[in-house]
Amino acid sequence: MSDPGPASAPWLDRYEGSLLRLFGRPALVLEHGDGCWVWDVDGRRYLDLVGGIAVNALGHNHPALVSAVSKQAGQLVHISNFFTSVPQVELAERLLSLADAPAGSAVFFCNSGTEAIEAAVKLARRTGRTGIVAAEGAFHGRSTGALALTHKKAYREPFEPLLPGVSHVPWGDVDALRAAVTEETGAVVLEPVQGEGGVLTAPAGYLQAARDITREAGALLVLDEIQTGVGRTGAWFAFQEAGVVPDAITLAKGLGGGVPIGALVTFGPDVSAMLTQGMHGSTFGGNPLACAAGLAVLDTIASEGLLDHAREAGEHLVRRVEALGDERVVGTRGAGLLRAIVLAGDWSGAVVAHARDAGFIVNPVAPDAIRLAPPLVVTTAELDLFVDALPGLLDAATSETQDA
Repeated sequence: MSDPGPASAPWLDRYEGSLLRLFGRPALVLEHGDGCWVWDVDGRRYLDLVGGIAVNALGHNHPALVSAVSKQAGQLVHISNFFTSVPQVELAERLLSLADAPAGSAVFFCNSGTEAIEAAVKLARRTGRTGIVAAEGAFHGRSTGALALTHKKAYREPFEPLLPGVSHVPWGDVDALRAAVTEETGAVVLEPVQGEGGVLTAPAGYLQAARDITREAGALLVLDEIQTGVGRTGAWFAFQEAGVVPDAITLAKGLGGGVPIGALVTFGPDVSAMLTQGMHGSTFGGNPLACAAGLAVLDTIASEGLLDHAREAGEHLVRRVEALGDERVVGTRGAGLLRAIVLAGDWSGAVVAHARDAGFIVNPVAPDAIRLAPPLVVTTAELDLFVDALPGLLDAATSETQDA
Protein backbone atom coordinates (compact mmCIF):
# COMPACT_ATOMS: atom_id res chain seq x y z
CA MET A 1 0.00 0.00 0.00
CA SER A 2 1.19 3.46 -0.85
CA ASP A 3 2.56 5.92 1.69
CA PRO A 4 0.94 9.30 2.28
CA GLY A 5 1.89 11.92 -0.28
CA PRO A 6 4.35 14.70 0.53
CA ALA A 7 1.58 17.16 1.35
CA SER A 8 -0.38 14.66 3.45
CA ALA A 9 2.42 13.36 5.68
CA PRO A 10 3.03 16.52 7.73
CA TRP A 11 -0.68 17.03 8.28
CA LEU A 12 -1.00 13.48 9.57
CA ASP A 13 1.92 14.08 11.92
CA ARG A 14 0.27 17.26 13.17
CA TYR A 15 -3.00 15.35 13.61
CA GLU A 16 -1.28 12.83 15.85
CA GLY A 17 0.32 15.63 17.82
CA SER A 18 -2.91 17.50 18.52
CA LEU A 19 -5.94 15.18 18.56
CA LEU A 20 -6.89 12.43 20.98
CA ARG A 21 -5.96 9.09 19.44
CA LEU A 22 -9.47 7.69 19.34
CA PHE A 23 -9.50 6.82 15.64
CA GLY A 24 -5.89 5.87 14.96
CA ARG A 25 -3.85 7.58 12.29
CA PRO A 26 -6.15 8.66 9.44
CA ALA A 27 -5.54 7.19 6.01
CA LEU A 28 -6.11 10.43 4.08
CA VAL A 29 -6.14 14.19 4.45
CA LEU A 30 -9.09 15.24 2.32
CA GLU A 31 -9.32 18.74 0.91
CA HIS A 32 -12.46 19.04 -1.23
CA GLY A 33 -15.15 17.04 -2.95
CA ASP A 34 -17.64 17.15 -5.78
CA GLY A 35 -20.51 14.71 -6.21
CA CYS A 36 -19.23 11.28 -5.25
CA TRP A 37 -15.57 12.23 -5.62
CA VAL A 38 -13.10 13.64 -3.10
CA TRP A 39 -9.52 14.89 -3.45
CA ASP A 40 -6.74 14.79 -0.88
CA VAL A 41 -4.20 17.53 -0.24
CA ASP A 42 -1.82 15.83 -2.69
CA GLY A 43 -4.38 16.15 -5.47
CA ARG A 44 -5.26 12.44 -5.64
CA ARG A 45 -8.87 11.66 -6.48
CA TYR A 46 -11.06 8.99 -4.82
CA LEU A 47 -14.55 7.67 -5.50
CA ASP A 48 -16.30 8.01 -2.15
CA LEU A 49 -18.50 4.92 -1.72
CA VAL A 50 -18.86 5.39 2.05
CA GLY A 51 -20.36 8.89 2.00
CA GLY A 52 -19.18 9.87 5.46
CA ILE A 53 -20.68 6.58 6.76
CA ALA A 54 -24.09 7.09 5.12
CA VAL A 55 -24.09 10.82 5.96
CA ASN A 56 -23.39 12.66 2.69
CA ALA A 57 -26.75 11.80 1.15
CA LEU A 58 -26.35 14.36 -1.63
CA GLY A 59 -22.64 13.79 -2.07
CA HIS A 60 -20.15 16.60 -1.79
CA ASN A 61 -20.71 20.21 -2.82
CA HIS A 62 -24.31 19.67 -3.96
CA PRO A 63 -25.60 23.07 -5.08
CA ALA A 64 -28.93 22.73 -3.26
CA LEU A 65 -27.26 22.05 0.08
CA VAL A 66 -24.55 24.68 -0.45
CA SER A 67 -27.17 27.27 -1.34
CA ALA A 68 -29.43 26.46 1.61
CA VAL A 69 -26.59 26.51 4.15
CA SER A 70 -25.06 29.68 2.70
CA LYS A 71 -28.39 31.50 2.72
CA GLN A 72 -29.22 30.43 6.27
CA ALA A 73 -25.74 31.31 7.53
CA GLY A 74 -26.40 34.85 6.32
CA GLN A 75 -29.64 35.02 8.30
CA LEU A 76 -29.45 33.00 11.54
CA VAL A 77 -27.14 30.19 12.58
CA HIS A 78 -28.14 29.70 16.22
CA ILE A 79 -30.89 31.15 18.40
CA SER A 80 -31.28 28.67 21.31
CA ASN A 81 -34.46 26.81 22.16
CA PHE A 82 -35.93 29.80 23.95
CA PHE A 83 -37.16 30.56 20.44
CA THR A 84 -38.00 28.74 17.23
CA SER A 85 -37.38 29.41 13.56
CA VAL A 86 -39.16 28.79 10.28
CA PRO A 87 -36.72 26.03 9.20
CA GLN A 88 -37.17 24.20 12.51
CA VAL A 89 -40.95 24.11 12.26
CA GLU A 90 -40.94 23.27 8.56
CA LEU A 91 -38.47 20.41 9.00
CA ALA A 92 -40.46 18.90 11.86
CA GLU A 93 -43.65 19.08 9.81
CA ARG A 94 -41.93 17.55 6.79
CA LEU A 95 -40.55 14.63 8.77
CA LEU A 96 -43.94 13.87 10.30
CA SER A 97 -45.52 13.95 6.86
CA LEU A 98 -42.89 11.74 5.24
CA ALA A 99 -43.13 9.26 8.12
CA ASP A 100 -46.92 9.10 7.76
CA ALA A 101 -47.03 9.84 11.47
CA PRO A 102 -50.54 10.05 12.99
CA ALA A 103 -51.97 13.23 14.47
CA GLY A 104 -50.35 14.11 17.77
CA SER A 105 -46.91 12.91 16.71
CA ALA A 106 -43.91 15.15 17.38
CA VAL A 107 -40.20 15.71 16.77
CA PHE A 108 -37.28 16.49 19.08
CA PHE A 109 -34.17 17.80 17.35
CA CYS A 110 -30.64 17.18 18.59
CA ASN A 111 -27.18 17.01 17.03
CA SER A 112 -26.37 13.34 16.40
CA GLY A 113 -27.67 9.82 16.33
CA THR A 114 -26.26 9.11 19.76
CA GLU A 115 -28.20 12.05 21.19
CA ALA A 116 -31.36 10.81 19.50
CA ILE A 117 -30.87 7.43 21.18
CA GLU A 118 -30.36 9.14 24.53
CA ALA A 119 -33.74 10.83 24.07
CA ALA A 120 -35.25 7.44 23.22
CA VAL A 121 -33.80 5.96 26.42
CA LYS A 122 -35.50 8.70 28.40
CA LEU A 123 -38.72 7.99 26.53
CA ALA A 124 -38.44 4.33 27.50
CA ARG A 125 -37.90 5.24 31.15
CA ARG A 126 -41.08 7.32 31.08
CA THR A 127 -43.07 4.10 30.78
CA GLY A 128 -42.19 3.50 34.43
CA ARG A 129 -40.25 0.40 33.44
CA THR A 130 -36.46 0.18 33.48
CA GLY A 131 -35.88 -2.67 31.04
CA ILE A 132 -34.68 -2.14 27.47
CA VAL A 133 -34.14 -4.96 24.99
CA ALA A 134 -31.70 -4.54 22.10
CA ALA A 135 -30.13 -6.98 19.66
CA GLU A 136 -26.79 -8.70 19.54
CA GLY A 137 -24.64 -6.96 16.95
CA ALA A 138 -26.44 -3.66 17.52
CA PHE A 139 -24.76 -0.28 17.36
CA HIS A 140 -26.68 2.64 18.83
CA GLY A 141 -23.93 5.08 19.82
CA ARG A 142 -21.11 5.55 22.29
CA SER A 143 -22.34 7.90 25.01
CA THR A 144 -22.78 5.97 28.24
CA GLY A 145 -26.54 5.63 27.85
CA ALA A 146 -26.48 4.70 24.18
CA LEU A 147 -23.47 2.47 24.77
CA ALA A 148 -25.56 0.27 27.04
CA LEU A 149 -27.66 -0.58 23.98
CA THR A 150 -24.62 -1.11 21.74
CA HIS A 151 -23.51 -4.73 21.83
CA LYS A 152 -19.81 -4.74 20.90
CA LYS A 153 -17.72 -5.71 23.93
CA ALA A 154 -14.70 -3.67 22.88
CA TYR A 155 -16.80 -0.51 23.06
CA ARG A 156 -18.61 -1.43 26.27
CA GLU A 157 -16.12 -3.04 28.62
CA PRO A 158 -13.84 -0.04 29.32
CA PHE A 159 -16.83 1.90 30.68
CA GLU A 160 -18.82 -0.68 32.60
CA PRO A 161 -20.96 -0.71 34.64
CA LEU A 162 -23.33 0.86 32.14
CA LEU A 163 -27.02 1.72 32.33
CA PRO A 164 -28.71 -1.21 34.12
CA GLY A 165 -31.67 -3.11 32.78
CA VAL A 166 -30.47 -3.53 29.18
CA SER A 167 -30.43 -7.01 27.67
CA HIS A 168 -29.42 -8.23 24.23
CA VAL A 169 -31.07 -11.01 22.25
CA PRO A 170 -29.90 -12.80 19.08
CA TRP A 171 -30.62 -10.69 16.00
CA GLY A 172 -33.64 -11.87 14.06
CA ASP A 173 -34.72 -14.50 16.61
CA VAL A 174 -38.42 -13.89 17.28
CA ASP A 175 -38.66 -16.49 20.04
CA ALA A 176 -35.72 -15.00 21.91
CA LEU A 177 -37.22 -11.54 21.61
CA ARG A 178 -40.58 -12.74 22.90
CA ALA A 179 -38.93 -14.41 25.87
CA ALA A 180 -36.92 -11.28 26.73
CA VAL A 181 -39.82 -8.81 26.70
CA THR A 182 -41.55 -8.81 30.08
CA GLU A 183 -43.67 -6.52 32.22
CA GLU A 184 -40.39 -4.79 33.19
CA THR A 185 -39.55 -3.89 29.60
CA GLY A 186 -40.00 -0.24 28.72
CA ALA A 187 -38.83 -0.49 25.12
CA VAL A 188 -37.37 -2.69 22.43
CA VAL A 189 -34.81 -0.83 20.32
CA LEU A 190 -33.88 -2.31 16.93
CA GLU A 191 -32.22 -1.29 13.67
CA PRO A 192 -34.14 -2.32 10.54
CA VAL A 193 -30.71 -3.05 9.06
CA GLN A 194 -27.74 -3.51 11.38
CA GLY A 195 -25.27 -1.18 9.69
CA GLU A 196 -22.21 -1.43 11.93
CA GLY A 197 -23.11 -5.04 12.68
CA GLY A 198 -22.27 -5.99 9.10
CA VAL A 199 -25.23 -4.68 7.06
CA LEU A 200 -27.59 -7.37 8.30
CA THR A 201 -31.19 -6.94 7.20
CA ALA A 202 -34.03 -7.92 9.50
CA PRO A 203 -35.51 -11.31 8.49
CA ALA A 204 -38.92 -11.17 6.85
CA GLY A 205 -41.60 -10.60 9.46
CA TYR A 206 -39.14 -9.79 12.25
CA LEU A 207 -40.09 -6.15 12.73
CA GLN A 208 -43.78 -7.01 12.56
CA ALA A 209 -43.24 -9.65 15.23
CA ALA A 210 -41.39 -7.06 17.33
CA ARG A 211 -44.35 -4.72 16.93
CA ASP A 212 -46.79 -7.44 18.02
CA ILE A 213 -44.64 -8.49 20.99
CA THR A 214 -44.17 -4.96 22.29
CA ARG A 215 -47.80 -4.06 21.87
CA GLU A 216 -48.91 -7.15 23.80
CA ALA A 217 -46.45 -6.37 26.60
CA GLY A 218 -47.24 -2.66 26.78
CA ALA A 219 -43.67 -1.76 25.79
CA LEU A 220 -42.50 0.76 23.20
CA LEU A 221 -41.02 -0.23 19.86
CA VAL A 222 -38.21 2.19 18.95
CA LEU A 223 -36.61 1.75 15.54
CA ASP A 224 -33.14 3.15 15.06
CA GLU A 225 -33.27 4.64 11.55
CA ILE A 226 -30.07 6.63 12.00
CA GLN A 227 -28.34 4.76 9.17
CA THR A 228 -31.35 3.44 7.25
CA GLY A 229 -33.54 6.56 7.22
CA VAL A 230 -33.82 9.48 4.80
CA GLY A 231 -33.90 7.42 1.61
CA ARG A 232 -30.92 5.16 2.24
CA THR A 233 -32.84 1.91 1.64
CA GLY A 234 -34.99 3.22 -1.23
CA ALA A 235 -37.86 4.42 0.98
CA TRP A 236 -38.01 7.47 3.20
CA PHE A 237 -37.72 5.16 6.21
CA ALA A 238 -37.06 1.43 6.34
CA PHE A 239 -39.95 0.78 8.73
CA GLN A 240 -42.35 1.78 5.95
CA GLU A 241 -41.13 -1.10 3.79
CA ALA A 242 -41.70 -3.48 6.72
CA GLY A 243 -45.30 -2.28 7.06
CA VAL A 244 -45.07 -1.49 10.77
CA VAL A 245 -45.83 1.65 12.76
CA PRO A 246 -43.31 2.08 15.60
CA ASP A 247 -43.76 4.19 18.71
CA ALA A 248 -40.66 6.21 17.88
CA ILE A 249 -37.78 6.39 15.45
CA THR A 250 -34.34 7.95 15.75
CA LEU A 251 -32.74 9.82 12.85
CA ALA A 252 -29.41 11.49 12.05
CA LYS A 253 -26.65 10.82 9.48
CA GLY A 254 -28.17 11.57 6.06
CA LEU A 255 -30.76 14.01 7.40
CA GLY A 256 -28.36 16.96 7.30
CA GLY A 257 -26.32 15.83 4.31
CA GLY A 258 -23.17 16.39 6.37
CA VAL A 259 -24.41 19.15 8.69
CA PRO A 260 -24.79 17.64 12.20
CA ILE A 261 -28.41 16.98 13.13
CA GLY A 262 -30.37 14.22 14.86
CA ALA A 263 -34.01 13.67 15.73
CA LEU A 264 -36.37 11.60 17.81
CA VAL A 265 -39.79 11.25 16.20
CA THR A 266 -42.60 10.09 18.49
CA PHE A 267 -45.75 8.55 16.98
CA GLY A 268 -49.16 9.53 18.29
CA PRO A 269 -50.31 11.73 21.18
CA ASP A 270 -49.84 9.19 23.96
CA VAL A 271 -46.16 8.58 23.22
CA SER A 272 -45.50 12.24 22.45
CA ALA A 273 -46.94 13.26 25.81
CA MET A 274 -44.43 11.13 27.69
CA LEU A 275 -41.66 13.73 27.40
CA THR A 276 -42.83 17.08 28.71
CA GLN A 277 -41.29 20.50 29.26
CA GLY A 278 -37.98 20.42 31.10
CA MET A 279 -37.45 16.66 30.80
CA HIS A 280 -34.92 16.91 27.99
CA GLY A 281 -33.15 19.50 25.90
CA SER A 282 -30.28 20.44 23.64
CA THR A 283 -28.44 23.74 23.31
CA PHE A 284 -27.75 23.37 19.61
CA GLY A 285 -30.58 20.99 18.70
CA GLY A 286 -32.90 22.27 15.99
CA ASN A 287 -30.72 25.27 15.15
CA PRO A 288 -31.74 27.11 11.96
CA LEU A 289 -28.62 26.15 10.01
CA ALA A 290 -29.00 22.40 10.55
CA CYS A 291 -32.74 22.51 9.90
CA ALA A 292 -32.25 24.45 6.66
CA ALA A 293 -29.77 21.76 5.61
CA GLY A 294 -32.29 19.04 6.48
CA LEU A 295 -34.99 20.70 4.39
CA ALA A 296 -32.60 20.99 1.44
CA VAL A 297 -31.74 17.30 1.69
CA LEU A 298 -35.38 16.21 1.81
CA ASP A 299 -36.38 18.57 -1.00
CA THR A 300 -33.57 17.32 -3.21
CA ILE A 301 -34.24 13.64 -2.57
CA ALA A 302 -37.84 14.25 -3.64
CA SER A 303 -37.13 16.50 -6.63
CA GLU A 304 -34.33 14.33 -8.04
CA GLY A 305 -36.17 11.03 -7.56
CA LEU A 306 -33.46 9.66 -5.32
CA LEU A 307 -35.67 7.13 -3.53
CA ASP A 308 -36.24 5.21 -6.74
CA HIS A 309 -32.63 5.76 -7.72
CA ALA A 310 -31.32 4.36 -4.42
CA ARG A 311 -33.39 1.24 -4.89
CA GLU A 312 -32.51 0.78 -8.56
CA ALA A 313 -28.82 1.59 -8.13
CA GLY A 314 -28.59 -0.85 -5.23
CA GLU A 315 -30.19 -3.59 -7.32
CA HIS A 316 -27.80 -2.78 -10.16
CA LEU A 317 -24.86 -3.16 -7.80
CA VAL A 318 -26.11 -6.56 -6.66
CA ARG A 319 -26.53 -7.77 -10.25
CA ARG A 320 -23.07 -6.58 -11.24
CA VAL A 321 -21.42 -8.27 -8.25
CA GLU A 322 -23.28 -11.52 -8.96
CA ALA A 323 -22.24 -11.33 -12.61
CA LEU A 324 -18.58 -11.38 -11.62
CA GLY A 325 -18.91 -15.08 -10.89
CA ASP A 326 -15.93 -14.78 -8.55
CA GLU A 327 -15.81 -17.59 -6.01
CA ARG A 328 -14.08 -15.24 -3.57
CA VAL A 329 -17.34 -13.25 -3.35
CA VAL A 330 -20.02 -15.08 -1.38
CA GLY A 331 -22.79 -12.58 -2.17
CA THR A 332 -24.30 -9.31 -1.05
CA ARG A 333 -26.71 -8.17 1.62
CA GLY A 334 -28.51 -4.99 2.57
CA ALA A 335 -31.06 -2.75 0.92
CA GLY A 336 -31.04 0.24 -1.40
CA LEU A 337 -27.66 1.96 -1.20
CA LEU A 338 -26.70 0.37 2.09
CA ARG A 339 -24.92 -2.79 0.95
CA ALA A 340 -22.27 -5.25 2.00
CA ILE A 341 -20.21 -7.35 -0.38
CA VAL A 342 -19.54 -10.59 1.49
CA LEU A 343 -16.21 -12.30 0.92
CA ALA A 344 -15.20 -15.95 1.26
CA GLY A 345 -12.41 -15.04 3.65
CA ASP A 346 -11.37 -12.38 6.13
CA TRP A 347 -9.86 -10.12 3.50
CA SER A 348 -11.90 -6.95 3.87
CA GLY A 349 -9.15 -4.91 5.53
CA ALA A 350 -6.65 -5.72 2.79
CA VAL A 351 -9.21 -5.15 0.03
CA VAL A 352 -10.11 -1.75 1.45
CA ALA A 353 -6.46 -0.70 1.67
CA HIS A 354 -5.77 -1.74 -1.92
CA ALA A 355 -9.02 -0.07 -2.99
CA ARG A 356 -7.87 3.19 -1.47
CA ASP A 357 -4.59 2.97 -3.40
CA ALA A 358 -6.68 2.43 -6.53
CA GLY A 359 -8.84 5.49 -5.81
CA PHE A 360 -11.87 3.99 -4.04
CA ILE A 361 -13.12 4.63 -0.50
CA VAL A 362 -15.03 1.66 0.94
CA ASN A 363 -15.37 0.31 4.48
CA PRO A 364 -14.37 -3.03 6.09
CA VAL A 365 -17.55 -3.35 8.15
CA ALA A 366 -16.69 -6.94 9.11
CA PRO A 367 -13.60 -9.09 8.55
CA ASP A 368 -15.36 -10.75 5.61
CA ALA A 369 -17.56 -7.89 4.41
CA ILE A 370 -17.08 -4.58 2.64
CA ARG A 371 -19.71 -1.89 3.22
CA LEU A 372 -20.84 0.52 0.54
CA ALA A 373 -23.03 3.45 1.63
CA PRO A 374 -22.39 5.94 -1.17
CA PRO A 375 -24.16 9.24 -1.70
CA LEU A 376 -27.67 8.72 -3.02
CA VAL A 377 -26.62 10.59 -6.16
CA VAL A 378 -24.06 7.93 -7.11
CA THR A 379 -24.42 6.76 -10.70
CA THR A 380 -24.48 3.16 -11.83
CA ALA A 381 -21.41 3.94 -13.93
CA GLU A 382 -19.57 4.99 -10.78
CA LEU A 383 -20.63 1.83 -8.99
CA ASP A 384 -19.43 -0.16 -11.99
CA LEU A 385 -15.97 1.36 -11.64
CA PHE A 386 -15.59 -0.32 -8.27
CA VAL A 387 -17.16 -3.63 -9.28
CA ASP A 388 -14.88 -3.82 -12.31
CA ALA A 389 -11.87 -3.21 -10.09
CA LEU A 390 -12.92 -5.69 -7.40
CA PRO A 391 -11.37 -8.87 -8.88
CA GLY A 392 -7.98 -7.16 -9.11
CA LEU A 393 -8.33 -5.88 -5.55
CA LEU A 394 -9.14 -9.40 -4.40
CA ASP A 395 -6.11 -10.71 -6.28
CA ALA A 396 -3.89 -8.29 -4.39
CA ALA A 397 -5.56 -8.93 -1.03
CA THR A 398 -5.57 -12.73 -1.22
CA SER A 399 -2.01 -12.83 -2.53
CA GLU A 400 -0.94 -10.66 0.36
CA THR A 401 -2.71 -13.00 2.79
CA GLN A 402 -1.06 -16.08 1.27
CA ASP A 403 2.36 -14.46 1.43
CA ALA A 404 1.83 -13.68 5.09
